[in-house]
Amino acid sequence: MNAVFKALSDPTRRHVLELLRERPMTAGELADHFPVSGPTMSAHFAVLRGADLVDVQKVGKTVIYRLKLSVLEDALLGFVGAFSAATRSAQPADPASPAPIKGTS
Repeated sequence: MNAVFKALSDPTRRHVLELLRERPMTAGELADHFPVSGPTMSAHFAVLRGADLVDVQKVGKTVIYRLKLSVLEDALLGFVGAFSAATRSAQPADPASPAPIKGTS
């Protein structure tokens, strides 16, 4: 989950994922949307691959990226579930419920 959130922390990588949500794209097509160098885009693609958020297919010299939405969904649902569990355990007891009797559990 940490790798997913690291990948999502950068606006360029978030925008890449938004573009891939529409359709698979080549590295060149994706790079055309950003005013950064090729090596910078390659570094962004490496982070997305490392987080398993994209699937990569090589066709000759062309690299095609596809969004792995299931990985993103799993990470976000896991985070929400962990956050919800932590929130529930941190909430004060319902004042309408009876207080426990001393000496019992």
